[in-house]
Amino acid sequence: MKNTKLNYLTQAAMIAALYVVLTMIAAALGLDHYAIQLRFSEALTILPFFIPSAIPGLYVGCLLSNMLTGCILWDILLGPVATLLGALGTYALRRKSEWFAPLPPIIANTLIIPLILSYAYHFEGSLPYFMLTVGTGEVLSCGVLGMILLQILKKYRKQLFREN
Repeated sequence: MKNTKLNYLTQAAMIAALYVVLTMIAAALGLDHYAIQLRFSEALTILPFFIPSAIPGLYVGCLLSNMLTGCILWDILLGPVATLLGALGTYALRRKSEWFAPLPPIIANTLIIPLILSYAYHFEGSLPYFMLTVGTGEVLSCGVLGMILLQILKKYRKQLFREN
């Protein structure tokens, strides 16, 4: 039992660390500053399809990333909530078609992040515009990159995601 908990925490911590590193790479390349943001870390939101430890890992990774990249308080608090809701949705849909895996994070971020951009950051633009741009970035990050990652991980599922 103790080994199972340790494995769970280790997996979550590694996912959080990977999320932070991928976020920092996208930030260094300037891919997170434009209307349509490409965040490599968002591809990891398909991981709850494979393992439940990805749920806290993604939440903590997003929280740390938002803190380290200089986000304002509302983004630090609510951005990870969008990631958490997306991760929970992906986990809930894991027994359905794999093609549903990226939908919850796409939907959660498309609904929550525009509110942060508009009301917390006071960016110029309308909510529908922010929903379109955030949604497009999420489709690219979660839908395209995430599904590529899912297909690769699926091939090595037994080696990578052993049950204890």
